[in-house]
Amino acid sequence: MKQCCQSHWMVALATLIALSGMVSACALPPLEGRNVSSALDIDAARSSRLGEAMAPLTEPRPGRTGTRLISDPEETFATWVQLARAAEHTLDLQYYLWYGDIAGTLMLEELQEAAAQGVRVRLLLDDQGTSGLDTTLATLDAQPNIEVRLFNPFILRELKWLGFLTDFSRANRRMHDKALIADNQVALIGGRNIGDSYFSSTDGFLFFDVDVLAIGAVVPEASTRFDAFWSSQSSYPADRILPAVNQDERQRLELNADNPTDTAKAAEYAQVLQKKGLIPQLLAGKTELEWAPTWLVGDSPAKGLDRHEHNAEDLVTYQLREIFGTPATSLDIISSFFVPSSEITQSLTELAKRGVRVRVLTNSLDATDMPPAHAGYARYRKTLLNAGVELYEMRRLSLDDKPQLEIGPFGKSATSLHAKAIIVDGKRLFVGSYNVDPRSVNLNTELGLVIDSRKLAARVSRNFHQHIPQSAYRLGLENGEVFWIEQTPAGQVRHDQEPKAGWIKRGAVWLFSLLPFEWML
Repeated sequence: MKQCCQSHWMVALATLIALSGMVSACALPPLEGRNVSSALDIDAARSSRLGEAMAPLTEPRPGRTGTRLISDPEETFATWVQLARAAEHTLDLQYYLWYGDIAGTLMLEELQEAAAQGVRVRLLLDDQGTSGLDTTLATLDAQPNIEVRLFNPFILRELKWLGFLTDFSRANRRMHDKALIADNQVALIGGRNIGDSYFSSTDGFLFFDVDVLAIGAVVPEASTRFDAFWSSQSSYPADRILPAVNQDERQRLELNADNPTDTAKAAEYAQVLQKKGLIPQLLAGKTELEWAPTWLVGDSPAKGLDRHEHNAEDLVTYQLREIFGTPATSLDIISSFFVPSSEITQSLTELAKRGVRVRVLTNSLDATDMPPAHAGYARYRKTLLNAGVELYEMRRLSLDDKPQLEIGPFGKSATSLHAKAIIVDGKRLFVGSYNVDPRSVNLNTELGLVIDSRKLAARVSRNFHQHIPQSAYRLGLENGEVFWIEQTPAGQVRHDQEPKAGWIKRGAVWLFSLLPFEWML
């Protein structure tokens, strides 16, 4: 038996070495000869249907941006689709994860239909988030008016993880941005990926998030930044990475009509489009927008290279510090993954000790889908609590627990937090893809907006008083040990260990806490 086991291990090791050699032998293709393109010229953008509709709103407010927070997942889906349909000339998109489920397929169909109507579509996807989509993306890329590029792609398609073994430094750097820009006039920017779990149609984790619909001064900046990513050294034309599509491949994306579940879900999305969405009202000049100075913050695409070609000012963290300054009275952080590291922990504790009210909302262990990140956060809880930082951990809410699902601008009918927001002194608000963790700081490219609006900042901060205590655990410290307070209809319930997380999950967190990979979290 022992010899048999050793033989199996030797075969497995030999196979791994052989596969690794295959990947090493396959270098990324050259980038020379890529199509050169750029965002829609501003004059052409202003003459589009969207441009003409936006002109009465933007022209009286030069230099300002009109924004609208969208947290309802169905509203976000409908707005996304309506915006794609409203474009006449260009659609520019960059996303971290795009799933091949119902929502993902429907949204790809919208891009295909837009291209068929003459709209130029540029789709930039992080290649780590395209699993199972190779044929679909190759089919799209082969059609007129659509070009697909992959950010930091993997050569071996079926076993992408081998790319981490052979080219770890590059493969570990991902594009975490999420943005849709239509005709260089309207942008949808935030933290939401594309898939059923982000749009209220799944049986597993259902994430609630927040996006920003924006028009005005910030949109051309977003287009310029997209162009930089599109032409960066990390963006590869899909036809140089993906297997070629056979001529007999179906040329249209269609849901499986033989699957009644898929058909029913697609019908639900169609009903959502009939009832929700902001673009018809925006085109009619009836959408309520918050007009305020707004900054686009985003990492340089050079951050995606295994080289140090970017300057400090090209990083989201630097830009946020410059815009926010040092908080004077309050700092609220909402982050699906919160791994503060020693440096950020020190900064937060110093603020709290100076009398700044610091509040943090992240996922509980039961609500997170990333136990390693929770391990990276858990080691700092006692230090933060001891300094006076207020910590809240979102409960994993049951989809049947209707009375407790309403949590203000961070959605409803969801089981896990995915939103990212920072509010400083109740007057400036960041919304985007940036988590407060080492991966967002050092490895991923991130994107978001900072809005100078007391109205929006107050709306988000108010959740810590009105909604979050009913949907999250409030953490405390007693005799050097962490405890959790849960608000229930019957009153407060105290937990002395990670609530509703079984011993396997708690054990996994303990194990991860021993490993020296915080810098990757």
